[in-house]
Amino acid sequence: MSTKTGSDGKETVNRTSTRINDQGRRVIDLENYAPHFLTSVNSALTSTRSARYLADFGVGFTEWRVMACLAKDPDIRGAQISEIIALDKAAVSRAVSRLEKMELVRVTRIPRDPRCKGICLTPKGYTLHDRILKTALQQEAALIEGIDDEDLDTFLRVIRIMLKNVENL
Repeated sequence: MSTKTGSDGKETVNRTSTRINDQGRRVIDLENYAPHFLTSVNSALTSTRSARYLADFGVGFTEWRVMACLAKDPDIRGAQISEIIALDKAAVSRAVSRLEKMELVRVTRIPRDPRCKGICLTPKGYTLHDRILKTALQQEAALIEGIDDEDLDTFLRVIRIMLKNVENL
């Protein structure tokens, strides 16, 4: 770690997430590289949760994320869902199509803009949402088990900053 003085006169810390390997080449040090941990945790969560949700509820993790978004914000457009859950529009569209075929969501034209479609959970969709929510909250509790409230608050604050910083990459 080193420090440098910015144009504003403030000192900032430069973290290094590289090391020199046996061949003398500078490489990423995965044990200290934040994107590695973010990707690893996300991949592990997504794959294990998707398999479990498919087996237990008949929907995958992507469909669950769409359902959770719709429960929070009913009658929104697919593009809005994409923004909220940070998933590409094609994946959201496929998930909505699957959910519509399962009669878990209803897609309607928005009168003021016929090109846009509003999406909302059906009563059957809300029932499934509530069942999955119990599992999701149990999994969250298991994931954060042993983490002090203060540490979790700090982690969430930091991860929100990282999410905002992604916009600048």
